[in-house]
Amino acid sequence: MTTTTMPTMTMPTMKMPLRRVWGAYRAEARFETLRHLRAPAFAAPFLAIPVTLYLLFGTIAASSTNAAEAATVPVRLFTGFGIVGIMGPALFAFGMAVALDREQGLLKLKRALPMPPMAYLLGKMCMAMLFSVLVMLSLVVAAVTTRDLGLSAWQLASVLAIGVVGTLPFCAIGLFIGTRVAGRTAPAFVNLAYLPMVYLSGLFFPLPPSIQNVVLVSPAFHINQLALQAAGVPRILPPAWHVAALVGVTVLFAGLAVRRVVKYGVKEGLTGARSRVCGSG
Repeated sequence: MTTTTMPTMTMPTMKMPLRRVWGAYRAEARFETLRHLRAPAFAAPFLAIPVTLYLLFGTIAASSTNAAEAATVPVRLFTGFGIVGIMGPALFAFGMAVALDREQGLLKLKRALPMPPMAYLLGKMCMAMLFSVLVMLSLVVAAVTTRDLGLSAWQLASVLAIGVVGTLPFCAIGLFIGTRVAGRTAPAFVNLAYLPMVYLSGLFFPLPPSIQNVVLVSPAFHINQLALQAAGVPRILPPAWHVAALVGVTVLFAGLAVRRVVKYGVKEGLTGARSRVCGSG
């Protein structure tokens, strides 16, 4: 008996033109931004609350501080509420939206579409950074029109840029949460990361001496320190330490999230393959 071996037929792979690749990234970023801007429950709190709290507490602090602290308190409030404003969209957009998209099967659909694999994540990242720009710009307008911070245009631009780039660690943390929890429990887990991080970062008041070292593991603390240094407020630690800490947090949580997504995708593919084989048999 002879066995005839049929040649394996391989489908030619077509490389997507660069213009279409960039078009896919732009479209995903645009639709992701519109998706969250058209959700008032998401957009309104993150855009309005930081400015409202800054105006409220800035007025109280201006009337209750002495002359020695009067020059730095408005700047500290400005950077502190800026960091609070950029944390929310990144953590909730990744933590909640990724968990819901994963649970509802949207990630399966996007994997089946002819789109670049990273377009989904980069679209959410662009959306979070756009929200950061809006938050920081609204704080700049509020600070300039209500009181004199004593900052030059270059210093304001530097603080804004630090806030926008500082969104990335929180995107990584949110992505890590979104890849591990269910959609219905995602808001609770995101709040468990968001609210303690605001307090334990020492953004507005010093922590008790017994837990002061906790601020060193908080990315919000390091971003705030860089923003204060750009605003001319002297800091103790060198900027390189803060940058290294932020890069480390981003790489750690993004790596864990990607590892989880890859592992989940492989298991899902094997399960789907087995079910198709059993069904065909």
